[in-house]
Amino acid sequence: MAQDRALATLIGGALGDALGMPTQLLSPARIRSSYGFVDGFVVPSEDHPVSKGLPAGAITDDTEQTLLLGRILLESVESFDHKRWVGALVDWERDVKARGSYDLLGPSTKRAIDAINDGVPPEEAGREGDTNGAAMRIAPVGILMPPEPLEALVTKVAETCRATHNTSIAIASAAAVAAAVSHGIAGCDWREATRHAVDAAALGAKHGHWIVGPNVAARIGWACELVRGKSAAEAIGVIVDLVGTGVASQQSVPAAFAVLEVAEGDPWQAAVISANLGGDTDTIGAIAAGMAGACAGTAELPEQRIAELRGIDLDEVRALAADLVAARFSQAGGKEAA
Repeated sequence: MAQDRALATLIGGALGDALGMPTQLLSPARIRSSYGFVDGFVVPSEDHPVSKGLPAGAITDDTEQTLLLGRILLESVESFDHKRWVGALVDWERDVKARGSYDLLGPSTKRAIDAINDGVPPEEAGREGDTNGAAMRIAPVGILMPPEPLEALVTKVAETCRATHNTSIAIASAAAVAAAVSHGIAGCDWREATRHAVDAAALGAKHGHWIVGPNVAARIGWACELVRGKSAAEAIGVIVDLVGTGVASQQSVPAAFAVLEVAEGDPWQAAVISANLGGDTDTIGAIAAGMAGACAGTAELPEQRIAELRGIDLDEVRALAADLVAARFSQAGGKEAA
């Protein structure tokens, strides 16, 4: 079960990422006028600011950085290798630019890497990183780390955030996502995973540099309550108008949990709802559908849509999921059921 749910986490995240790729940065009105209601992979418009030229079903930086973090975690399980991680991000950015893509590093990650290149220690470089880059790629930590003790999981999250997103808000947000994934891998359903995510966010807020901002744990619970019992159409309006769908962690991460609530844990529905929100649709979709996948397993993923994904090596994803789960069992001393 664990390996199946780990695979569903990574593929679910890719589905949400790819479905939201053409609609990212657009307003809900622009999405409707350009595409109608997005419920399948579409080609981005020729004038799209970041996605133009990509084929329908193409993944973006959300999935690529998630897989990259997973590999770095496996290479440095005992103590996270910040130097290797930052070097991998720099190499990745160079590669995507060589492939003709645009500058895909988020504002917090880019700022931190520039600081590190200027000689700033990694633990200080990320002290202003409060956007959702850490949360969007944190799923491998949730696969790697058992759900208990929660403190150990959150500490690992904080460790991976240190170089780029070493703030209370970013770590709280990433901890919530990682905890939801970890509990899903352990067999929890999406409702139980969300409850544990709120606890992890509260604990994560105690890490990193404190910055001004709302309480992420409280906002996750509030966002879920706002949309509970509403239709997808109603919920989209509520999420856009009240929760927010921007790159700020305190907007996009609670929005992803609200999407999970409305989709009732269905990974593809989570991807569809996210794609129609506007704003940071690919990241919200990657987070929401990834968490849903962790709690549902591959049987709930649409095989036809997986076959339509572009830019992802599914054999590589399967191998990564298997390796992360093996490392998880090693840390748990075999106490979790496979």
